[in-house]
Formats: sequence, C-alpha cells, structure tokens
Amino acid sequence: MRVVVAGASGVIGTALVPVLREAGHHVIRLVRRAPAAADERRWDPAAGSVDPGTFDGVDAVVNLCAVDTTGKRWSPEFKVALRDSRVVPSRVLAGAVVESGVPVLLNSSSVAYYGDTGDRVVDETAPPGPGFLAEMDRDRELATEPATSAARVVLLRTGIVLSPTGGLLGQLRPMVAYGLGGRIGSGRQYLSWISLADEVAAIRFALEHDDVRGPVNLSAPQPVTNAEMVRAVGKALHRPTPWVYPRALLRAAVGELADAGALTGQRAVPNVLSRQGFEFRHSTVDTALRAALFGSN
Repeated sequence: MRVVVAGASGVIGTALVPVLREAGHHVIRLVRRAPAAADERRWDPAAGSVDPGTFDGVDAVVNLCAVDTTGKRWSPEFKVALRDSRVVPSRVLAGAVVESGVPVLLNSSSVAYYGDTGDRVVDETAPPGPGFLAEMDRDRELATEPATSAARVVLLRTGIVLSPTGGLLGQLRPMVAYGLGGRIGSGRQYLSWISLADEVAAIRFALEHDDVRGPVNLSAPQPVTNAEMVRAVGKALHRPTPWVYPRALLRAAVGELADAGALTGQRAVPNVLSRQGFEFRHSTVDTALRAALFGSN
C-alpha cells in the first residue's frame, strides 16, 4: 500500500513508519518545513495546503497529529493550540481523502473521548463524555465525517502509550527512580494504557484489515488504576512508591490539567480489536513496562 503519514516525527509515528516499511508498504511523510528527503511532502494544515500530487495513487492516510498535553499548564492560548493541533489536521486530511479518492483514513483520537468514567468499563459503543479533553476528541472525530461516505474511516482512540521516551512514563520513571513515586489523589482513577509496540501493531492491523472501521480503542485489555500503575513502575525499577500527592498540590502545580487529566480517567477496553482477532504482545502492565524500560519482549 502507498500510505501517507501525518505526525510521523512523533513518538508513535517514529515507531510506526519503519514497521510499515518492513511490511512492504510505501510510506510518504508529511512535514511542515521544506522536504529534506525523497519520502517527504510539505503541508501547512493551518493554511489547508499540501504539496501538489501528494495523494496521487495513495491507498491510505494515517493522521497522528497532536500537541502533547503531558505536564504542561493549560493557559487559554495553549488550550487553543491543543485543539487546533488535533481538529485542523483532521479536517484538512479528511478533505484531501475525499478530493483525491483515497479509500482509507486512520485518524488519531483518544480514550479521553469518554470523559471521566470512574470504575465503569466502556467500549467503543459508549457516548462522548463531558469536559475539555472529551469535547476536543469529539470535535476531531467529527472533523472526519465528510470522508465517511467516500472512505473507510477508523478513529484510533488511543490510551496512554507506554514508551521509553516522553508521555506518562517519561515523567514517572525519574520520580520513581529518585524515590518520589506515589499515587495521585485517591489513586483510584483508571488509566487505559497500551505498549508502544502494541500501539504500532494495532494501527497496522487497522490499516490492513478492511472490516475494521469506526471507533477502535487502542488500549490493552486490562486497564489499571493510578495507584496500580505507580506501584508497577516501582516494582520494575525496584524502588518504593510510598508517597501520596494530594489533589490540591497537583492543582497548584498544573492547574486545569489536574482535574481534566491526572485526577480523572477512563476504564476503556478494546472490544473491536478483540473481536477482530488482534493479539496483544503486552496484555499486562508489568510486561509492557519491562518492554518500555528495559527493551524486553
């Protein structure tokens, strides 16, 4: 397949592109600067422009664009940037898919779509929840609607990706290593997580299986609570995690992000992937953490 990937320089995209190439796919990477390699094409989502001919003969578009929310205080300006980084590329690429007749669009979203679910298990049939993150995911999914009548559209609702670099683990690892690990608030808020290897494999699976369409939870079968995740990182690093970080302290440190993200969670399960026969390499958080922290399988 000839596949255009937007967001190819991010954590997921950097891992995905070589996997697709090893599987025999021809990958074109969209970049926001002058192309520096034969496989690059320039685009400007804000202006709605893409290099002419980029989508000629293309079989699928994979959109992974998003500004990272991790650990940043949410100013009004940053919230606008967060939303624009998700909704605008989705709208532009959905339009390009329709205009160029591309038959497949895989568009990034997240399990934050469901809002704070408490201990209630949710699958892909659950409605959107309230809150800024949920509304942002709802809007970027709605941005793909023009393509649904012309292409197979897959909405990649990704959980927390356990990667050796960045994201949640990028913050937790040094804290736990220095003996500062501990749960946040009650610690009962759920985290729907997925290993980076399984994230990439699930995207490839969705790309190559024509009967996969609509929302797909890219999260492991066994979500864990915040307290369980912290303890698992401590176990992997052989460090204690005795601390409790009060809600008020977190709110003071990161503002609105505390209530919208760290103090809430989703207990999402991957029913679509399970029904389609996808097999997780890392179905428990312990095996996923070993892979992320030490490179083991």
